[in-house]
Amino acid sequence: MNAVLLPSPQPLIRELPDELISQIAAGEVVERPASVVRELLDNALDAGALLVTLRLVAGGVRSMVVEDDGVGIAREQLAMALKRHATSKIACLQDLESVGTMGFRGEALAAINSVAACAIVSRVSTLNKSQNLPENSAWMLDGQSGEISPAARAQGTTVEVKELFFATPARRKFLKTDATEQAHCLEAVRRHALVRPDVGFAVWADGKLLEQWRAGSAKNSPDGRMAQRISDVLGEEFIAHALAVDYTSGSGIRVQGFAGIPDAARSRADQQFAYVNGRFVRDKVIGHAARSAYEDVLHGGRQPVYVLFVSIDPTRVDVNVHPTKIEVRFRDGREVHQAVRHALDNALALPRAGQVGVAGNPKNGQFLEENTTPSRMEYAQTAINYGADREPDVVGNRVSDIGVLWNAPPANPSAFTSTPPTDRAPEAVSSSTAPPSAWPLGRAIAQLQGIYILAENTQGLVIIDMHAAHERIVYERLKSQIDTQTITSQSLLIPATFAATPTEVACAEAHMDTLRHLGLEITAFSPKTLAVRAVPTTLAAGDAVELARSVLAELSQHDASTVIARAQHEILSTMACHGAVRANRSLTVHEMNALLRQMETTERSDQCNHGRPTWRQISVKELDNLFMRGR
Repeated sequence: MNAVLLPSPQPLIRELPDELISQIAAGEVVERPASVVRELLDNALDAGALLVTLRLVAGGVRSMVVEDDGVGIAREQLAMALKRHATSKIACLQDLESVGTMGFRGEALAAINSVAACAIVSRVSTLNKSQNLPENSAWMLDGQSGEISPAARAQGTTVEVKELFFATPARRKFLKTDATEQAHCLEAVRRHALVRPDVGFAVWADGKLLEQWRAGSAKNSPDGRMAQRISDVLGEEFIAHALAVDYTSGSGIRVQGFAGIPDAARSRADQQFAYVNGRFVRDKVIGHAARSAYEDVLHGGRQPVYVLFVSIDPTRVDVNVHPTKIEVRFRDGREVHQAVRHALDNALALPRAGQVGVAGNPKNGQFLEENTTPSRMEYAQTAINYGADREPDVVGNRVSDIGVLWNAPPANPSAFTSTPPTDRAPEAVSSSTAPPSAWPLGRAIAQLQGIYILAENTQGLVIIDMHAAHERIVYERLKSQIDTQTITSQSLLIPATFAATPTEVACAEAHMDTLRHLGLEITAFSPKTLAVRAVPTTLAAGDAVELARSVLAELSQHDASTVIARAQHEILSTMACHGAVRANRSLTVHEMNALLRQMETTERSDQCNHGRPTWRQISVKELDNLFMRGR
């Protein structure tokens, strides 16, 4: 006889105990020791601290102490500090919508206290005697017992957190080694230190000083203090190969900071710091805008480096998205994207030949490989500037139209090609009385192997890859022309079909006009199949399916206008590569000089369309070193 299974009784709905509620909340706020460090540093900066010290034991797992010299917490307020949703930062919904402090949720300390042994020692300023404080001394709050007792401390607050996750052993098993957790804690301090050069930070690990960044001098300008702090935290090489960024959009969004030149790009995205109103964030809008600005000058998956500070009206950004406060949501993400993109575009666009770098470093015009530093060797013999005392063969060649060197492209964009020049010097090139020092790339002296141009400037020798340089010049010209023209397409004799996802099918149907503007014709062949019937003329020999998939993926994630611009630039880059002067093409000295002058007036002429450098500077001192002159 078969047993009859009776339905299980309906479970009762009950309230969770406060301790369990706090531990659940702690799972979102406290992931590892670095999470605790971040929250405690936020509170210290909100308290007006000018000096913050972090002490770690066993990577912060056994103990972490954060000391500050802020305003402190009064004795009668101390007991409230560890209660859930208790805060001095906001009082109503209007405060939340325009919050300007680092912390505001009122749950960090309560969450930390629920999974660790927490104690707070605080003392308010002695100037507060007039407020009838009980005693002019510090007070300690025991997080476990809730007892408050007198303690010794100067003005400010000390928060001690011991045995993290002792109350939740399962969470402790997910922690990494002490060295790894210590590195994450140090990274949390670095992120705060970068945005607050007016505050000093010190990090101690197991009794030893690990890092110390002193507060910037009030005598220096804000920009000077920021550059110095970035140099201290990220290294002198970062600031030596960075460009200052300062842009304000029409909607009032300001973007400041420093962006690394393309040659400073790294294999990892470990030096990308973005801040919104002083808060470090990981935001897809800002990240995508930065990648878009660098896409013309980077290749091979390299990651740009930057420190960007975005200032925006607090009412136009929601910081209450996640308990960790590391994510934000903009009311209008497109205007933020455009502001960041334009800010970086403006900084990267100007040719950097001969420019002096930020923080007074003259190496900005030189391209140095990653993880290399400028030579600091002293030379006994003064280097000779061979070009200073004699007149150059060709003085100040300049061309206003690249067609002087290579025939201008016809009006039909599908025929953007270049015709090799004749061997005679262009008649349209005029002479100028400008001194050689006015030419950052100097004057041409020879051509090497039909590939490189050798030029002499006041610093020494400049080596130019003529194909890469001309490729960038042609590309920038085509970009300026495409604004008033369209991309022609070529129909495929046999449509290329591929199995598509529902998202791709919906995207192709919704953006049919956009695809046609890009020279693509993609139609539904069946409910689960798409057919590519036309592709841009210049890419007819490529993989039509791969091209279609990549464009549809971009359209599904980003604004159509952004995708159009990126796709157009991809096509124009291919055109420019095919249209640029080829290797083994013999150029006259006049033509070489005219190319150098054109480079000096072309945006992003330091890199070709694929991210390769177009020129390198070798100083006379470096040449002297090669031949051991002065030794």
